[in-house]
This record gives sequence, structure tokens and C-alpha cells, in this order.
Amino acid sequence: MYVVYIIAFLLFLFVPLIINGIIAFNNDEVPSFPWRGATLDWFYSTNKDHVGVFNDPRMIRAIGMSMRVALLVTAFSLVAGTTSSFLFIRENFRGKQVLYLAIIAPLVIPGIILGISILVFFHGIIGVLKAFFGPHLARPIVRSLRPGFLLVVLGQFSFIGTIATLVISARLRKFPIELEEAAMDLGSSRWGAIFSVTLPYLLPALFSAGILAFLLSFENFSTTLFLIGAKPTLPIFLYSKLRFFITPEINAISVILMGGTALLGLIGMTMRSGKEVG
Repeated sequence: MYVVYIIAFLLFLFVPLIINGIIAFNNDEVPSFPWRGATLDWFYSTNKDHVGVFNDPRMIRAIGMSMRVALLVTAFSLVAGTTSSFLFIRENFRGKQVLYLAIIAPLVIPGIILGISILVFFHGIIGVLKAFFGPHLARPIVRSLRPGFLLVVLGQFSFIGTIATLVISARLRKFPIELEEAAMDLGSSRWGAIFSVTLPYLLPALFSAGILAFLLSFENFSTTLFLIGAKPTLPIFLYSKLRFFITPEINAISVILMGGTALLGLIGMTMRSGKEVG
């Protein structure tokens, strides 16, 4: 019976992806069967009736926006995740459990609520700034606090940083502290021991956390929807297109994203297996 369950599960998981990939190469303006011949138009064409992903300026801008947001969120998450892991694994202080619960709380808060909360919070800050400095003096700061790039980065970082913390702290918890102490016995400083012994041990977790943070940020929709400005990320742009019409261009970008995700996952698995062998 479990064989039937596994087969049904695999079919449910992969058949839609396979069909999506096939339609991306179908020479038809409607993204469905029957098959009308193979084409790469939905990737490269400049024809206005068959605009390809790589020749669609709006699609390229949306991909660029998602890339910039994802890279910044990943960088912030790795720094915050590493420092938070050292704080919670190595240090003991009053209120540690309360602070830990506060950090992991965003994981149980729906993305929609996070997005609305952050939007309302910064709207309140804008009101205070205007009241304190006046509308004209506060304008440069207010402009950066409006929905847009900065708010999207902060909104995504609010929960992706937590996930990075959990991944890195799980690895740090297994680290034998005696190795760090041995390095200090041999003349290394505390920071020298951390950079020469501990961080190399954490590299697989850092890389995994980085890939996870990048992918979660790149595909995020629910939180980003409430914080985005005039320049949409890729998921928001695709949603706006799907509301009015659908073309195989969307299937083509899906194939590219699936390929990129698989490549990142393969690199992560290769690095992890290499470290384990080493």
C-alpha cells in the first residue's frame, strides 16, 4: 500500500512541474496542449506576439529587483543568524529564553500579518517624523520609509533572519568547544580562534542558510505584497500579469527558476558532502 502512496505522492509533486516545463517549449500562444511544435520563442523572441523572458524589459527589471532584495536579505540574515547563534549557544544572561522566543516568533506569524504590521509601523514613524521635524525637513527620510525596496528588505528579513539563525545554531551546537580552546592555548586570540577554527566548521551551515534565505526571499509573495512600491519583485509582477492574461512566457520563467533552484540545491549538497568527506 505504501508503494501506491509513494507513487501517488511523486506524481502529484512532479507531474505539474513536468507539464509546465513542456508547455514552456510549445509553439502556441495559449499555455496548454495540444503540442504544436517546439520553440524557444518564450525565452528569446523579440516578436511582440511572442515576447521572450530575456527580451521583456519589465520581466528583466522584476528579476533584477528580486535579485537585489534577495542578496541583501541573505547578507543581513547570515550576519544576524551567525551573531544570534553565538549569543544563544555560548552566552547565558537574564531574559535569554524570552529573547529567544521573541526572535523565533515571526515563524508562527502569517506573512500577511507581518507585511501589514510593518507597513502600519513605518506609517506611524512617518507621522511622528512629520510632526516633529515638519513635512519639508522630514521628506528625505519619509521617502525612504514609504513602501518600496527598504521596507521589502526589512519585511523579509524579519522572518528569514530567524530561519538562518535556526540553521546556523543547529550546527554551532554540535561544535566541540575544546577545539577553540586548543587554538587559544596555542597562542591564538578569541577572535582568531573563532575565525580560524569555528567559522570554517560552520561553513556548510552558512552556505545552506544562505541558499535557503536567498530562495525564500526571491519567491516571497505574501509579505512583499504589502510593502512593495512602484518597482515589483518577480512574484508580484507575475501575479499582476496573471490577473489579466497568461502566456507561455510565465511557463518559461518557471522553468528558469526551477533550473536555478535545482542548481543551488546541487551546489549546496555537493559542498556539504565534500565537507563531510573531508
